[in-house]
Amino acid sequence: MPQQVKKSLVFSIYFALTVSSLLIFWQVRNFDFVDYDDPAYVTKNLNIQTGITLESVKWAFTTGYFGNWNPLTWLSYMLDNQLFCTASLPGGLNAAGFHLTNLIFHILNTLLLFFVLKQMTNAIWQSAFVAALFALHPLHVEAVAWVSCRKDVLSIFFWLLTMLAYLRYVKQPGVWRYMCVLLCFVMGIMAKPMLVTLPFVLLLLDYWPLDRISRFQLRTLYRLILEKIPFMVLAAIFSVIAFFTQRGLGALTTFTKLSLKFRIYNALISYVEYIEKMLWPSRLAAFYPHPDVNVSVLYAVISAAVLLAVTILVLRFAKNRRYLVTGWFWYLGTLVPVIGIIQVGSHAMADRYSYIPLTGLFIIIAWGMSELLAKLPQRKIILGAAMVIVLTTLGIFAHRQTSYWNNSFTLFTHDNQVTQNNYVAYNNLGNAYARLGRWQDAIESYEQAIGIKPDYAQAYYNLGNTCYSLGRCYEAINFFEQAIKINSDYAEAYYNLGIACYDLGRYQNAIDAYKQAVRIKPDDDEAHCNLGRAYLAIGDKNSALAELNILKSLNSKFANKFLNQINK
Repeated sequence: MPQQVKKSLVFSIYFALTVSSLLIFWQVRNFDFVDYDDPAYVTKNLNIQTGITLESVKWAFTTGYFGNWNPLTWLSYMLDNQLFCTASLPGGLNAAGFHLTNLIFHILNTLLLFFVLKQMTNAIWQSAFVAALFALHPLHVEAVAWVSCRKDVLSIFFWLLTMLAYLRYVKQPGVWRYMCVLLCFVMGIMAKPMLVTLPFVLLLLDYWPLDRISRFQLRTLYRLILEKIPFMVLAAIFSVIAFFTQRGLGALTTFTKLSLKFRIYNALISYVEYIEKMLWPSRLAAFYPHPDVNVSVLYAVISAAVLLAVTILVLRFAKNRRYLVTGWFWYLGTLVPVIGIIQVGSHAMADRYSYIPLTGLFIIIAWGMSELLAKLPQRKIILGAAMVIVLTTLGIFAHRQTSYWNNSFTLFTHDNQVTQNNYVAYNNLGNAYARLGRWQDAIESYEQAIGIKPDYAQAYYNLGNTCYSLGRCYEAINFFEQAIKINSDYAEAYYNLGIACYDLGRYQNAIDAYKQAVRIKPDDDEAHCNLGRAYLAIGDKNSALAELNILKSLNSKFANKFLNQINK
């Protein structure tokens, strides 16, 4: 192919990938935030809403807020706030800007994936097909359309930059090029710890397509592993940081609540279900309830058999089809941190977790189709027609799936239609109703969530908030206490319990509740301020002054206001 024609073809592919992504996802500019992590990440996160300041940057690098250490993700939200904050909007936040940033990163990831694969393999069409599948697959909608998935699109941006930097290093080794690879890797981990599997993927790329292992030689393999040691050490360090951050914030499910046996069962099933949803992307949801001890043992055994059979076939044909090894073990390996052995949250699986792992399967499909049809007459026409049909179908499904993320009502109504016993969907739907003042609808949604999962502390907490908003303080107190019985470290429930008790003149009860709130969250200045007010209400000025000193040490905006109350 003449060089000029090749350049024109590559440019056309870049253009087509960009336009097709925009056609599917441009609708997100009109989407709202949703009542699922978005409040914690953005809409109720005061550290984000201050924009980029010295204090907010310090917070981003030192906080384990919401069970995560991902400073670059926090900084990206702060920058969005700086760019898109609009005083005329409720809360000053412009959801469109946050959504479009996700979309921009997704497009950049798509183009980078095509570029890196093309550079590594010199196979333009196979690389383009992988990138197109990445861009248009419905399983990737969640990562783009959900503002809280910024860490996914941002971390994979650095993942792909790491691959690109690694390719440059392989072609022309040098210390500075190696350091560039390490830097991109660290930046990616600071967006999301899922990049800890990237050193493993770099070894797979050494096998294919970089062909740094021409045949099995222990000396060559040892050298390549040694080359990855700094990456592995960093991955281990950041894994430990992520583990203790999540455990400290109570985000990890303990083995007493869910045994290792049931985690393994669910992991095996999830590996196969991701493949099923890749091949037939239907009944996609924002939240898939974990089956817990009700997981199907038979389905787990069948899943294990399927995974073992595929692995044996891949190894059987590895000699002449190296892409099978890279693609299959890319898929298996990159899902390890999020497959549920270490259970974070209460979901069985999540579409966003497939954002980079499916690339391995896409590689198998792209190169496998090309090889299977290699001897057919009119091969190029058949391949072209197949690509158009597949990508058009996926695009239609992805466009529809994206539309469900318009707002909380469309999203969680859809979740309830495609899943069973989805207590999180009912709870979040209740939050959406409550935000609009549709209190009875909110109460019914929370009650449905509790009916499915009687030990769901968050639903009791939300019921308490709803009853308090309706002036039903005694009922609110009951629900807050129910939430605390389930989760004894529920700081927000203690705090709101204190507010309700204070309003009823039960000041000592309020003090007891606020004490628990500040025990769990010592830097909660609002809780300290309210605790001080409760002390004043019972005439304990010394204790109130102690709370004032704490507010001053926290540089709280409530300190001067509370001082005026003490001096009255």
